[in-house]
Amino acid sequence: MSASTTPRFGLIVAIAALASAVAFLDGTIVNVALPAIGEELGGGLSTQQWTVDAYLLTLSSLILFAGSVSDAFGRVLVLRIGLIGFGIASIGVGLAPDPIVLIIARALQGAAGAFLVPSSLALITSLLNGPAQARAIGQWTAWTTAANLAGPLLGGLFVDLLSWRFAFLVQIIPIAITFVLLARLGHIDHRRDDAHLDLVSATLCTLGLGGVVFALIEQPNLGWGHPAIWMPLVAGIVMFAAFLLRQRTVRSPILPLDIFRVRNFWTGNLATLFIYAALTLNGFVVGVYLQQGAGLSATLAGLASLPVTVALIALSSVVGGWTNRFGPRLFMTVGPLVMAVGSLMLLAVREDFDYWTQVLPGLVAFGLGLGVTVSPLTSTILGAIGGERSGIASATNNAVSRIAGLVVIAILAVIIGGSLDLDGFHRAAWVTAVLMAAGAAVSFLGIRRPATTEAQPA
Repeated sequence: MSASTTPRFGLIVAIAALASAVAFLDGTIVNVALPAIGEELGGGLSTQQWTVDAYLLTLSSLILFAGSVSDAFGRVLVLRIGLIGFGIASIGVGLAPDPIVLIIARALQGAAGAFLVPSSLALITSLLNGPAQARAIGQWTAWTTAANLAGPLLGGLFVDLLSWRFAFLVQIIPIAITFVLLARLGHIDHRRDDAHLDLVSATLCTLGLGGVVFALIEQPNLGWGHPAIWMPLVAGIVMFAAFLLRQRTVRSPILPLDIFRVRNFWTGNLATLFIYAALTLNGFVVGVYLQQGAGLSATLAGLASLPVTVALIALSSVVGGWTNRFGPRLFMTVGPLVMAVGSLMLLAVREDFDYWTQVLPGLVAFGLGLGVTVSPLTSTILGAIGGERSGIASATNNAVSRIAGLVVIAILAVIIGGSLDLDGFHRAAWVTAVLMAAGAAVSFLGIRRPATTEAQPA
């Protein structure tokens, strides 16, 4: 019996997918819930941005640290810690009485989510090898990204039928299921005895990103010349630069800069930066505009993403196998270009709104492109850095994708021209297409077919 058909294979994939899906699902449920949150708690566009970015900020800044913790203490232990923290924070979001408490709870959710994603994917890369690993990553990609895209639909149902609060409280169910599956997995775990946890680097990374993001979000309200804007911006840049410098000298860096000497790793992460910035922008703008601009209910706005989800699930596992046969470069180039075309097709949206002719064709194209892209992108990056550093490789790639989303939401007001009206929606579609085209160009110029699963310097 092959490794990909054993009960253990299915258990590992199920645990990894569920644990990651908790974080991914929450990150996208919020898009369709934002109008309802704003109506109940108030705060306008700034609060909507912070509701998204508070989560992305702690997730992206702590995920590197969490990756090193995963390597040091084992994937299973770190998964359990992340699940407990995420469950508690989700309850805090669901019970939040005002925007301040909501944003704080969202930040705590992101911090816990940082411990879920790298550990779950590293569980696959450390316990499975060869074709079984490639197939597992394909399945993980399909289900976690489907959770990422199905979030708006589930969020819409909760908003319309119950309350936006239940969209976050429901996270307790997959968390409980994952705990049960972890108990069945047993005590097999990989850890590094020589690992050292660098709390200083984690602090510099978090505060550095936080200062920059705060300035980007609040700048439209206060202006660049205000001390409350330029001071956090400068401090953030300095601290993040200090974080990068420290990684060159500290004994056990949370971001080992030498891994970026591997061609497919650094190129894949640069492509990730463009592609996931576009994905985050598209998800936010479509989820909010279809309600506030086109007048759809939260459920219908969520259903609008269903074609993307279906295409993704249908293609990811198949494309994962094709990647082994034909190499990743073709798929990582064609996929983003198809998504760019899908984004431009959304320019058909007009004041006399019609979902079937103006939105659906673009979303179908977007879903096909996403299904072709995500699995090769993930497997190429993680395959470039194998062995005991799989946790930090996964964490680095996830940090890049979250930072991409963090920054693009922080500058949302600039992208849409101040308000998410029809003109703002069209501007976002253009920016999404440009970012996707940039990701395709980077992939075409930089990605090479790996000779082995081991890391090879450029």
